[in-house]
Amino acid sequence: MSLDIARLIAFSALSATEVQIGVASSNISNADTAGYTRKTANQVANVTGGVGTGVSITGISSNVDQLLLKSLIESTSDLGAAGTTNSYMSELQQLFGSISSAGTSTKGTSLANTLASLETALTSLASSPSSVSLQSAVVSALGDVASQLRDTSSSIQTLRSNADQDIASSVTSINSDINQIADLNLQIKRMAAAGQSTADLEDERNSALQDLSSYMNVSYYTASNGDVQVYSSSGQALVDSSAHTLSYTASSNVTASTSYSSGGFSGITVGGVDITSQITSGKIGALITLRDKTLPAEQTQLDQLATQLKSALNSVSNGASAVPAPTSLTGTATVSGSTALAATGTVRIAVTDQGGKLVSYQDLNLSSYSTVGDLVTALNGISGVSASVDANGHLSISSTNSADGVAINDMSSSVSGVGFSDYFGMNDLVTGTGASNFAVRSNFLTGAEALPTDTLDGSATLTAGSEVLTPGSATIINSFYKALTGSTNFASAGGLTATTGSFADYASAIVANVASKASQASSAYTAKSTAQSTYANSLSSEAGVNIDEETARISALQNKYAAASQLLSTVNAMFSSLVSAMQST
Repeated sequence: MSLDIARLIAFSALSATEVQIGVASSNISNADTAGYTRKTANQVANVTGGVGTGVSITGISSNVDQLLLKSLIESTSDLGAAGTTNSYMSELQQLFGSISSAGTSTKGTSLANTLASLETALTSLASSPSSVSLQSAVVSALGDVASQLRDTSSSIQTLRSNADQDIASSVTSINSDINQIADLNLQIKRMAAAGQSTADLEDERNSALQDLSSYMNVSYYTASNGDVQVYSSSGQALVDSSAHTLSYTASSNVTASTSYSSGGFSGITVGGVDITSQITSGKIGALITLRDKTLPAEQTQLDQLATQLKSALNSVSNGASAVPAPTSLTGTATVSGSTALAATGTVRIAVTDQGGKLVSYQDLNLSSYSTVGDLVTALNGISGVSASVDANGHLSISSTNSADGVAINDMSSSVSGVGFSDYFGMNDLVTGTGASNFAVRSNFLTGAEALPTDTLDGSATLTAGSEVLTPGSATIINSFYKALTGSTNFASAGGLTATTGSFADYASAIVANVASKASQASSAYTAKSTAQSTYANSLSSEAGVNIDEETARISALQNKYAAASQLLSTVNAMFSSLVSAMQST
């Protein structure tokens, strides 16, 4: 071997080793950098004329298993969905409260417990029906039920609004990832064309792709020109030769009636194409499901409870009267004088004094009246009664003497299938169309009207001055209690099957259903987290940095560098000896 070749080999070894030491050092310094993979300096032998002339570094690369990376990206999408669902279901479970356990002193906070408190208040009142304070306690307990229904409903809509806002912020994060991947595609192509290493940029691109997948499910592949192209699940381009960002506008007001299908929520679009239904995983996939399915289902269950409770309580209160009777009764149904009246049977309207004694009365044959206006005329024909349809479209029946009151007995009346008082809502205890606006009527809350506790005498004939309302009767109170605790038929709602039971039982079923869903969400999150960690650890084991290995590699390379230096020194000494020998001859 000539000295020139020996020196060339030594120089190339020094140069290659220096690069390799630099790569190993960089590996160690970036060991804790998220998404960084171990880099390797690719060394090849140089051969000239069939003779080895040293080594050279052809590039710096990382070895990432693409199938493993794809599995990691898919599991990251699943984890993004599971984590989001778990977080929201945990909030929902706290919102619905807890049920007190048998044999413990801990009082539950759920709607079932609030209903149980109402039952207790009614039991106390039944023992002393004339007690003003106990009547007030019942109204207060019912007010607590109403408040909890409204608050829970409102909080569900707040969660839906939060989910909608989270979708908007997630879209912003997705667009950042999409733009970053597109920019990195360009940088990688430029550096590759210049013969420079693209390994670090590829790491950044893989990290951006993984972050993107945590928000939505995507498909991707690497094109022949080195570009990573990203698509939605149905093939809508997100990154090809350029970035295609998402558009979304969060709703400014979310109510129980707001839905995506009705246009209440805007669609997530790419280039004008709605891809909302294509996003089935990742954080956004979970948020869409929560906003449009899971949370509305819970609202539906609450509404089922509220509407059935309203019907049960009002059915009792409309067949009863306060003692003494109120001076005026105003219905809740919206009517006008021209509203057709499909009615049969007889209703009794009576005027009573403060002691419940009869002043006047009349039984009206409802089949005689074809419109509400006809009915009002007949009501005004009763001695001591004034009737009208007020400005709000509600039937009002009043005593012309402010010292007297008005009481109703539905008798055999039937208006559209229900009693007269029930149809017009003359003595409704609660109002509302669902949980969101379920409320105790203000005249009961303020004490302007006492709780209905008796029924107007339904005898065939009544005599002025006789007692037709009896204070101290527990009949109506017991009817309220039976309405709460007896068997009510609840239709299937929000995933709960049709069932029969008390209101507290149904409220407990709602709470148990939420708790079950929250438990399932927690278990799913744990499973998805374990799966994602397994893939991440596998990728790290294969392509991550092992500091001990890199340190040992540097030590070996330093020895190699020292050997190459020694060889170069020896070659240089031989050159010097040869030159000296030639000069002396």
